[in-house]
Amino acid sequence: MTSEANKNRTLIAVIGDEDTVTGMLLAGIGSISSELNKEKNFIIIDSKSQDEDIEKAFELYTETRDDIAVLLINQHIAERIRFKVDTFTKAFPAVLEIPSKDHPYDPEKDSILRRVRRLFGE
Repeated sequence: MTSEANKNRTLIAVIGDEDTVTGMLLAGIGSISSELNKEKNFIIIDSKSQDEDIEKAFELYTETRDDIAVLLINQHIAERIRFKVDTFTKAFPAVLEIPSKDHPYDPEKDSILRRVRRLFGE
């Protein structure tokens, strides 16, 4: 991918629980396209959400859309699609696992931290 293609990557996307997404929207990251299908750069996941819906959102933000620079995903939600998160190796968008109000961050589960440890032979 050229740096020219990366110039379009200006948005932060969020896959998270209601509190996380609300906080991020209040911080100003929300974007809804003016196109017909009104694509959003966020999705709220709750206990009723299916793993397939999470996978579709992950694929949309990482594979389909070329305007996403960073994807923030709650770690407990990333656990539900761990295989997808762990096998994603592209530089853009950067996929960062974040804690939520009810689920603290566990560095042992973080895919990026595990890759760094493997690089350093830990």
